[in-house]
Amino acid sequence: MNIALNIRDADPNEFDALGRLLVEVYANLDGFPSPADQPHYYEMLADIGRFSEKPSTRVLVATSAEDHLIGGVVYFGDMSQYGSGGTAVSVKDASGIRLLGVDPEFRNSGAGKALTTACIQLAKDRGHSRVILHTTQAMPVAWGLYEKLGFARSEDLDFLQNGLPVFGFRLQLRQ
Repeated sequence: MNIALNIRDADPNEFDALGRLLVEVYANLDGFPSPADQPHYYEMLADIGRFSEKPSTRVLVATSAEDHLIGGVVYFGDMSQYGSGGTAVSVKDASGIRLLGVDPEFRNSGAGKALTTACIQLAKDRGHSRVILHTTQAMPVAWGLYEKLGFARSEDLDFLQNGLPVFGFRLQLRQ
């Protein structure tokens, strides 16, 4: 699918729609916990706009030329705001990426890659030497995308989220 994408900060009036999109995407992943299994996680997804209130944190969206919401991601310029389990919040000189999601109708549009590369550029702009993210085995498309972009598995960042194995990745931007 070849469409023109616009990557930008989410407008506050898009937060509810993005939250609904992320809940739908994550709830429909084979092997990922359901909203009934992890209600707090899904509440966080639904209220994605709250991340924009955190210091050095941005909610980015991908939109079509017609301004149709295609997907979103949260960028953390300060890992202390990252909010995951495990040791990621203590990583220095790093940016983080969480909660990437793309409307299933727009898979293979390049939106996931564009959102991720926008976050990588924000990390470079901040002068950070690495980017941290997490994914699960229920997200093989994202996992493959991250590896193609140069992210490497970092077992020291792994953790369990209510029994779900969550796998850490790092992208070294510089030594």
